[in-house]
Amino acid sequence: MIEARKKILSFWQQVEQTIDKLLTSESENQFDDESLLLEYSKSLRSIDTNLTFHFERDEGEGGVEMIFGCDGYPESISSVLSLVGAAPDIGGISFVAFNHRYDPVPATVNFGDEQFELEEFWFGYRIEDGRYHLDIYMHDLPDSLDMEPRIEAVMIYLDALIGEYDLMTRVTTLDWYALPVDPIDFVLQPLSELRNCFDQQRHQISPIGLTYH
Repeated sequence: MIEARKKILSFWQQVEQTIDKLLTSESENQFDDESLLLEYSKSLRSIDTNLTFHFERDEGEGGVEMIFGCDGYPESISSVLSLVGAAPDIGGISFVAFNHRYDPVPATVNFGDEQFELEEFWFGYRIEDGRYHLDIYMHDLPDSLDMEPRIEAVMIYLDALIGEYDLMTRVTTLDWYALPVDPIDFVLQPLSELRNCFDQQRHQISPIGLTYH
């Protein structure tokens, strides 16, 4: 525990000493100092191998957010909270635990050279013994989900719709299926409606970890 605390403090000292250099590398709302970003990643992995981060800037000349997550691994939630809890006060930068909901939810997501629309995806769900089971449906689901960019796009949408923390702690299973010809016949809903549906059922859902299938 003491060693982890030392690593966290060392990371924040590194950020304090280098963040100005990173900010000056900004181009079109992207921070381009790859060597420094890699150093941040290396330091975070020494604390917890699941820790991730990215930067976002508000529209125009708004403030910068450094957002930390744990790549969907609930066992690393405490690492994220400990890290952000120890963050120093650096003017113009906010340090945030987990991707929060987006409002409005983006209609499209760019992943690599491809663009995916929210309306492409549908969902179904069930609640059993307080556990929330979420099913995602898409056209032409491949036999192997490895390296399928639409999976990554959906994960971005899920963060935007219900937030990374709720995704990790209140979604027990996440399954993927081919979209039927008439999804309404199968009582499916457009993914864009997930937030309202989830929030209406949230009181029935017990906090629990996330398992991929």
